[in-house]
Amino acid sequence: MAATDVQDAGSTLDPAEVEKFSRIAAEWWDPFGKFRPLHKFNPARLAYIRDAACAHFARERRGKRPLEGLRLLDVGCGGGLVAEPMRRLGAEVVGLDASERNIAVASTHARQQGLDIDYRAGTIEALLASGEAPFDIVLNLEAVEHVADPALFLSASAQMVKPGGFMVVATINRTLKAFALAKIGAEYVLGWLPKGTHDPRRFMKPEELKAALSQAGLAVTAVAGVAYSPLMDLWRVTDDADVNYMVTAVKPGLHDATASPSS
Repeated sequence: MAATDVQDAGSTLDPAEVEKFSRIAAEWWDPFGKFRPLHKFNPARLAYIRDAACAHFARERRGKRPLEGLRLLDVGCGGGLVAEPMRRLGAEVVGLDASERNIAVASTHARQQGLDIDYRAGTIEALLASGEAPFDIVLNLEAVEHVADPALFLSASAQMVKPGGFMVVATINRTLKAFALAKIGAEYVLGWLPKGTHDPRRFMKPEELKAALSQAGLAVTAVAGVAYSPLMDLWRVTDDADVNYMVTAVKPGLHDATASPSS
């Protein structure tokens, strides 16, 4: 994909980052390919999102479709690794990505799985400007470190959250430990990620992210770390936010979703 495939409607679009992920878009659903770390990482973050949503909206998390009746926006959805499970949990899902190749891969895979997901190529600020109705849940997973203007990106994303809704942001901490593990270790030593996937200067400390979310009108309710256990070969949610971490933030106000989850 050329960097101009999606027109820049603001200043969050980083054409080099879009091109980087577009070049390997065909590998999104290969669990042993370039996105293998995300496939390994996915169970931990999916469980976290499901549990956070069920707790927030008073849903039974063990139900077959606990997110039934909720609208969810997955910003920077890539090939749909999170959008598809969220749809299976019952949410009405819109997947947004600046890469048309990513959206093409995601759309094709969803159709093959029989899932009706509304995938769109574009930026969050363009979606906001379009007059799109706000969402109960907005996800920004491993996206904020790849945009040109994180503050604008988070502000536009926050405006897409309904009053009483919430947003989950997942990113990488700007620490020496994160540089050693998420950059040097993952890209150069273990080869988990293509070299150049991350620019450590774009990593964001939790206090910086919390401040940006607060400025955007959201109230941070939880910060959780995600750490890899080499002995168990899996990722798990922990209190250690030194490398990967997730932040949950709520938009104050009365939530107006009245649909009940399926049992």
